[in-house]
Amino acid sequence: MLDLSSLNPPQRDAVKTIHGPVLILAGAGTGKTRVITHRVAHMIRKGIAPDNILAVTFTNKAAKEMQERVGKLIRGQRTDDGDKPLKPTICTFHSLGVRILRRHIERLGYKKNFVIYSESEQQSAMKKILSSLHSNGAKIKPGDVLMWISKHKNAGEQALQRVSEGAEELARHVRARYDSALRACNAVDFDDLLLLTLQLLRGHEDILEDCRRRYRYIMVDEYQDTNAAQFELVNLLAREHRNLCVVGDDDQSIYGWRGAEIANLLDLEKHYPEVKVIKLEQNYRSTSVILNAANAVIKNNARRRGKSLWSDNGYGEPISIASFENEEEEAKSIVENIEFLRMTRKVPWRDHAILVRTNLQTRPLELALRQGKVRYRVVGGQSFFDRREIKDLLAYLKTFLNPHDDVSLLRIANTPARGLSDVTMERLLAASQERHCSVFAAMRHTDVQDGFSDRTKEAIVQFIALLEETRQRLENPPPNVGDRPLQTWCDWWLNDIQYLNDIRRIEKNAEVAENKIMVLRDLIAGMDRSDGGKSTPLEQLEEFLQDISLESDREEEKESAADQVTIITTHSCKGLEWPSVHIAGVEDGLLPHSRSKVEGTLDEERRLFYVAITRAQKYLAMSFCNARRKYGELSPCHPSPFLNELPNDLVKWVDDEPVEKSKGTDLFAGLRAALD
Repeated sequence: MLDLSSLNPPQRDAVKTIHGPVLILAGAGTGKTRVITHRVAHMIRKGIAPDNILAVTFTNKAAKEMQERVGKLIRGQRTDDGDKPLKPTICTFHSLGVRILRRHIERLGYKKNFVIYSESEQQSAMKKILSSLHSNGAKIKPGDVLMWISKHKNAGEQALQRVSEGAEELARHVRARYDSALRACNAVDFDDLLLLTLQLLRGHEDILEDCRRRYRYIMVDEYQDTNAAQFELVNLLAREHRNLCVVGDDDQSIYGWRGAEIANLLDLEKHYPEVKVIKLEQNYRSTSVILNAANAVIKNNARRRGKSLWSDNGYGEPISIASFENEEEEAKSIVENIEFLRMTRKVPWRDHAILVRTNLQTRPLELALRQGKVRYRVVGGQSFFDRREIKDLLAYLKTFLNPHDDVSLLRIANTPARGLSDVTMERLLAASQERHCSVFAAMRHTDVQDGFSDRTKEAIVQFIALLEETRQRLENPPPNVGDRPLQTWCDWWLNDIQYLNDIRRIEKNAEVAENKIMVLRDLIAGMDRSDGGKSTPLEQLEEFLQDISLESDREEEKESAADQVTIITTHSCKGLEWPSVHIAGVEDGLLPHSRSKVEGTLDEERRLFYVAITRAQKYLAMSFCNARRKYGELSPCHPSPFLNELPNDLVKWVDDEPVEKSKGTDLFAGLRAALD
């Protein structure tokens, strides 16, 4: 029996309202994930088939957490046949697109085993296109062109802004060539997962009706972050049965710069006039001081749905605000306060976060943390999947799966060195362009091979044989490979091409080399799927690469439990919380950003400040500088106008010393002496 007694009245109302359109306005820290998961479990308890329930969110991490929570709530329940466990569809927008495309993409002329290009693979494909143009394309960054194309795919003409001069015209010119290049490799990019899904639903009524019959109850998390394409996808699926529940908070809409449309939430009644609005306002995270400050700031945004957060967590201490001469002094003081709280209040490093508006602010903070011997992590550092050895491994796997994937093949053709030099690959690339085929297809042409020296021709033939033989062994694994056939296959070909020895040869430091090899082995060990032998190694590899391509969450999350201070941008901190939060650089030009005055996005900058405030549970400190270094020179700074929106009775202005430090004393020496 599902117990709803632990929910507050608005939460219970949201859980029990399962028919018709519903808007759940979930303020920061009001338990929206708990409501969503209980609502899914409640629908199943009421007899709604799990196959008819779809819950969509934005990150794999959030989807996985919801799946686990729902699984615990419905544990023990079975379908009518008494055999198969109940399992609603809980996934990201892009995963939903993959599910639909895997079933129907052949209607659009693709094969079902299409590959999903990563950002780096998109960059490589665009560089290849731009390199074939005249000098007019050489001055444009591939990333700018891809940004324009992405915005065009997601939102159309009205969202095409903020690309460098000349990029738009060039992007219009190469858009068709870019799409054609991907299609030739049976590849799609991230945006295509939604765009092609919409093409299917718009152009094939039978597919749309099939999806509507299957997904009769739809929930969308973080609805304020949906863009035009995501809104259309949801609306196409829901507008007939109208069992749509959207959960979000317009006060936390901070991704307008990447296409999010806050109007999707604010104007929901235009599309669903009968929508029921339920407000979740009881915050379970922060003290009243922090919430009152957040409420006072956000009420200055004119266009919003009114709500006011409140809490039973006690009144709390005032918000600390301090000014400093420069960013070095600011960083030093933040670190001293962190250490003061750790020593006097026993607040461990992992309970502290330093929020910054831009990554450029992290340098002095990292320096001060290192000098103070404080362990820390910077969220937004190098991803696990950005490591060279990991990129090489994944490129090999993608090439074995689809040798016509030019980006992956070009990466590994001469890694390790096998006689296929850069000059050779450039000639093969040119041959593929002349013949309008993939590089692999060009390599197989005997007339192309005959254009090379005997030695290079032999290297090409051996490389083709390597790909074909390795693929064949994947499709038909030898007997007695044990219960981890994919890992066994991967270990075999890595040894066969001497890749691990190549790492040892390149890396002069033996410890560094072995660490890289260990990283590779860790990834390989997680490739096999434990499904009782139901899927083949080839199917497991396809699933593994699909999961990698859809993965958007940063690797730092794996280290989040370690005792270390977190440095994170205000955009990245959404959805997170810490007992102690320090917001650095609350200055006009940083927060709000200088671009907001030109682009008219001051309201979004205020929402960003609101999000930063509501990350704090107990202790909140803010700081700004009188001067900050830009391009090597100190430039004057001014406090953020947002600080004037904080009620005086909620803040405590302090000097450049830790809040409880007496002037003229050595903070650390005094504390250590006292502790000793």
